[in-house]
Amino acid sequence: MQVEYKMFAVICAFFVVVGSIYGVFSNWEEPVGSVALYLTAGMCALIGGFLWWTGRKIDLRPDDDPFGEQADAEGDYGFFSPHSWWPLYLGASLGVVALGLAVGWWLVMLAVPFVALAAIGWVFEYFHGEHSI
Repeated sequence: MQVEYKMFAVICAFFVVVGSIYGVFSNWEEPVGSVALYLTAGMCALIGGFLWWTGRKIDLRPDDDPFGEQADAEGDYGFFSPHSWWPLYLGASLGVVALGLAVGWWLVMLAVPFVALAAIGWVFEYFHGEHSI
């Protein structure tokens, strides 16, 4: 996890510098922007500190090895359905929900049952039918 905590340390330093520059250019009269940037730096420091703390307790991963090969990280990444149409239905119905948030609540109310149906269909597609496990 060395790469991750170093990345968050760099991002934290960036937000501290940008927050200071923002404060100087606004003559510290508008403190909300500087405070938001400093809080973002603090959150990056929290995440980076957590990754550093946990990274020193576990063994090195293949991506921490500078001489590591791509094949070192191989393994089981899970099962991905090659023939499922449910993500398309779920994405389309969530698109209608997002459109309903902009147009009117009546469209959200019409689309929510389709979201539920598509989510249930995607979760349970391997429990029945041709591809049941």
